[in-house]
Amino acid sequence: MTLTPTLAVIGGGQLARMMAQPAIALGLPLRLLAEAEGVSAAQVIPDQMVGDYRDLDTLKKVTEGCDVVTFDHEHVPTEHLRALEEAGVACRPGPEALVHAQDKGVMRERLDEFGGRVGLGQLCPRNAIVQSLADVEAFGFPCVLKTTRGGYDGKGVWIVRSAADADEPLRVVAETAAVNGTRLLAEELVDFRRELSAIVARSPSGQAAAYPVVHTLQVDGVCREVIAPAPDLPPELATHAQEIALTIAKELEVTGILAVELFETTDGRVLVNELAMRPHNTGHWTQDGAVTSQFENHLRAVMDLPLGSPAPRATWSVMVNILGGDNEFPDGGEVGRLYDGYPHALARDPRLRVHLYGKELRPGRKVGHVNTYGDDLDDCLDRARHAAAWFRGNLGNESE
Repeated sequence: MTLTPTLAVIGGGQLARMMAQPAIALGLPLRLLAEAEGVSAAQVIPDQMVGDYRDLDTLKKVTEGCDVVTFDHEHVPTEHLRALEEAGVACRPGPEALVHAQDKGVMRERLDEFGGRVGLGQLCPRNAIVQSLADVEAFGFPCVLKTTRGGYDGKGVWIVRSAADADEPLRVVAETAAVNGTRLLAEELVDFRRELSAIVARSPSGQAAAYPVVHTLQVDGVCREVIAPAPDLPPELATHAQEIALTIAKELEVTGILAVELFETTDGRVLVNELAMRPHNTGHWTQDGAVTSQFENHLRAVMDLPLGSPAPRATWSVMVNILGGDNEFPDGGEVGRLYDGYPHALARDPRLRVHLYGKELRPGRKVGHVNTYGDDLDDCLDRARHAAAWFRGNLGNESE
């Protein structure tokens, strides 16, 4: 009899938590390395240990007896992943792929290298690594400065319009370079119409599947809502965006989910902004709106199982994040717990799908999301925004 292999998951956030449900359906045991007791994924994955993902001995211990390891985040040191592979543990995605999601500078250099070679042309905004104010001035204002490592949800990103604006990013990188090897990346300030995301799944055997390209609304650097598929996106541009994502997955030998965040420029192009090699916030709509969710396809891909269909179940799907907010009902009563939002939200919309992460409420923190789907986009948006606003405690400000 063939024993079912155990999959190790590094990181205890909501992405690991949402891998648990399809893992149960697949009969796939998960073993979790959580950063602390009681974190999001630790509430639902019983086989777990608490430890530091930056410690190689801890990584070896949690992966003992596991054939494959995957990740809730991209921050495990590359040299540790190589050591795990040398010990016979398949890292999916592997270290040579994951470094492109860990370091924006490395990613830009690689995409700039193969874009023309594979016939896709310019994949990234114009960019350069800068080390001084003189370098930034030579690159030209206005521009965007980004730390190559560690930034997320708008952190580590500055719009720079003058020499004075460059002081903070230059100081931040100078203070952190010796600690984590971060550099400062300068990019052109792209004139874009909106932000898109193309998500694909790829297995070690090379099978790949592409989800519909979606429109993402970012507020203060944080994803607020997603519409699938992106409205009014020309079919040829949607196909091109999927081709970009599939090509990146192949060229970088990604295994699992790859999310490619894109700018749709005002002159009709798409340019790569970010890469994520794990399930992604812009793919949460797939839990209820696609035949196979990004979480199930991530598990299938890293275990080299046949991939499921990425086809949508309805004409439109909408995901709206629930962020920690005022936490008050309109009548002034304290919400206290997100659970208290269920009676109103579910009674008002029996088709609503709610996904909470088991996290404490903090202002601006992602604590859950809601999904709606149907044939009327405006209806889907209204339902999702209303529910998310109710859970946030600011009903009446659904469009915020």
